[in-house]
Amino acid sequence: MGKAIIAPTRTKFTPPELAQRWGIDRSKIIAWIRSGELRAIDAATRPGGRPRYLIDQHDVFVFEAAREVIPACPTARARRARRAGVKQYV
Repeated sequence: MGKAIIAPTRTKFTPPELAQRWGIDRSKIIAWIRSGELRAIDAATRPGGRPRYLIDQHDVFVFEAAREVIPACPTARARRARRAGVKQYV
């Protein structure tokens, strides 16, 4: 007798929920969905009707990773070249 495989449940977010989580306007979330930058499904009851977007938690992680800001490594400041004949006092 085989055991049933249960798929892990994933959390889905709506644009207003993500907007509240990130502290931005929900229209920005919808713009990212429409541009294809943020992956979502349309769970509307009627095709072609008002969309009801649902965003999977995994897609939120992928989106956040793609937009992660990585600060540049600090570079060593170039030292000024001393002018010939000018005495430097330290």
